[in-house]
Amino acid sequence: MVRARLILAPALLGLSALSLGACQQQPAETADATAAPEAKPGLAVTDGRLILPVVGGNPAGIYFTLTNTGDKPGTLAAVSIDGAAKAEMHETKGGTMSPVPQIEVPAGGTVKFEPGALHVMAFDLDAKLVAGGMAEMTLTFVDGDKLSAPLKIESRTGGDGMAGMDHGEGMDHGSGH
Repeated sequence: MVRARLILAPALLGLSALSLGACQQQPAETADATAAPEAKPGLAVTDGRLILPVVGGNPAGIYFTLTNTGDKPGTLAAVSIDGAAKAEMHETKGGTMSPVPQIEVPAGGTVKFEPGALHVMAFDLDAKLVAGGMAEMTLTFVDGDKLSAPLKIESRTGGDGMAGMDHGEGMDHGSGH
């Protein structure tokens, strides 16, 4: 019995060394296989800001400028905000706010998300989102490309263009806007 253990011990050590070597190579291969897709060339977000609601529990407003200096259009399909349970793209027209499922960003064009017009609303905010801090926004395009950008977190200092708006059917987000 002792002799069998001595013969097997070097073989087990060799297998252990091979296993460790394989483990060291595995993460690099896995990282490449699961890496997020790159954003389309030429897409950029500037002036990103998250405006906290006056009344806790109400949604925040997200405003930014999305520029496409590329030669192909991009279609924005979704927005997510780190620290928010969900985010939705909305547009206000004629005093009525309604959801927008997709937004085309033309080649060589700019789309502005601003108060009283096209904007994003973030719901069920985490308490870690406080004025003076930062949050991360991720834009997802119809082809799966993603673009992340920082948002400055600000407190609401007056109207944001949404007060008193008729939010349309199914758009009651509380009394804070």
